[in-house]
Amino acid sequence: MTQAELARASGLSPATVSSIAHELRDEEWVVDEELEGARGRALALSRDAGLAVGIAFGHSHVRVAIADLAHTILAETEDRFDTDRGGAAEGVALAASLFRRLVDEREVDLDLVAGVGMGLPGPLRRDTGEVGDSTILPGWIASHPAELMRAELGLDVTVENDANLGALAEIVWGAARGRSDLLYLKISTGVGGGLILGGRLYHGHAGTAGEIGHTTIDETGPICRCGNRGCLETFAGAEAVLEPLRRQHGPDLTLRQVVAMADAGDAGCRRVIADAGHAVGRAVADACNILAPEQVVIGGDLARSGDLLLDPIRAATARATIGAMREIPVTTGTLGERADVLGAVALVLRDSERFVAQPG
Repeated sequence: MTQAELARASGLSPATVSSIAHELRDEEWVVDEELEGARGRALALSRDAGLAVGIAFGHSHVRVAIADLAHTILAETEDRFDTDRGGAAEGVALAASLFRRLVDEREVDLDLVAGVGMGLPGPLRRDTGEVGDSTILPGWIASHPAELMRAELGLDVTVENDANLGALAEIVWGAARGRSDLLYLKISTGVGGGLILGGRLYHGHAGTAGEIGHTTIDETGPICRCGNRGCLETFAGAEAVLEPLRRQHGPDLTLRQVVAMADAGDAGCRRVIADAGHAVGRAVADACNILAPEQVVIGGDLARSGDLLLDPIRAATARATIGAMREIPVTTGTLGERADVLGAVALVLRDSERFVAQPG
């Protein structure tokens, strides 16, 4: 942004912005860049002032990325890892080896690394930092992922669940860029949710805010892995989508195959996705009536089906919301499988109080 644009956006006087900019230049936090057209010179964050690392565990892989302060991804890699069955120590060791490979390949100065953001596809206890729930990530139960990764890398580490990181990524890089209030759903193996309220991740008192997958859709419905009946996850999670189709398509059917067949016109696959969308819409409507977000973004494997999923979500949401809530846009995310690792990077970049690197 130019200094004039910064003055208008911040409400500060041009003289004050000029003074602050001069100080930040001297300390090498910002640099001047020439803009195309008639806008002239602008201030940009120095790419040499610091780095952020993102590590994201999916159910079948781990991905690592390194970015600079300007949110530019400098390096990224991934490897296969069965997070559901593999242990915490094994997963941390693999992620650390991938990070070190990127450091060597890119000749990264570790003194510039401000911190590490790490994502896991499971619940975390905010009070202890432990992975909870014995039915999710059994090899990680009672482990302290942040402490394990901190000991492995010697860097500051912050851990979040994958849905929270997806929400953060979509407001920084993706479909909700510039929004300050967002409801994000990740529909894959389970149904996770992340909340951005007032521009910040919202965890709630117990740290489990956003667990929309365990909203009750039918109190007489199927038993959920959490022990309750009729949770959204039992109607829209992977098992709910795949089970009705296995007799016709075989026991090894995957969500991606279902989406591909639905796109090709398979009536059964299209119906199952629509049913899942209807259930999601009912839960989204309740959340919208309570939270009034600016936007709802749907991510995860099932979001690949696009309007096959979104249209029933929108219809069910519109039927059960009130007033202006009916106008809240419901869209798919734009970051795909990279959402979690980009969110992990953003977690470090946005957490200014943890920024410990010094400009050069």
